[in-house]
Amino acid sequence: MLLIGITGGIACGKTEVAEVFREKGAIILSGDQIGKEVVEKQGTVLDELVRAFGEDILDKNGTLNRRKFGGIAFSSDENRDKLNEIMHPPLLKELRSRIQKAEEENPQAVVVIDAALIVEWGLEKELDHLIFVESKREDNIRRLQKQKGYSEKEALDRIKSQLPEKVKKEKADMVLRNDKGLAELRTAADGVWRFIAECLVY
Repeated sequence: MLLIGITGGIACGKTEVAEVFREKGAIILSGDQIGKEVVEKQGTVLDELVRAFGEDILDKNGTLNRRKFGGIAFSSDENRDKLNEIMHPPLLKELRSRIQKAEEENPQAVVVIDAALIVEWGLEKELDHLIFVESKREDNIRRLQKQKGYSEKEALDRIKSQLPEKVKKEKADMVLRNDKGLAELRTAADGVWRFIAECLVY
């Protein structure tokens, strides 16, 4: 099995790169999706979040209001650290479980982790390759405003909650620049996939 990580700043385009790999046959494990499922399916995690941040983070039906919760969780370093302490252990446990399951089902699979926090988790040490998707901060902010409806402050709070992109880039062995449009990014991702395919052959 080949284990690949795709990381970068929030809204940098890493999920689009992962989608290219999915089209080529890779198994994609999304950090964002696993995080959502952990909160929705593991009641103890939601309970811990409520104890740490208060019942204001819930909708009327008792589910997590992700927009309101994000505004609180990313508003300070203290809140971000509380969030990480609660979320990261169960998220990483579930992620590793899915990696193991994928390998058991297909030892020759290419498994791709699409996650902004790969380096924060220290997971890069377990990967065969780490791809960093580089994008200008102003473009990331614009995408967050367009895709998520965030204000500029909400977008900046989320960007600032992560490690500086320079740190992540230094850990990567491949870099894709997302500054010329979606078509060019997909073409570059296709080129990286061809390199990965050669690794599988040898």
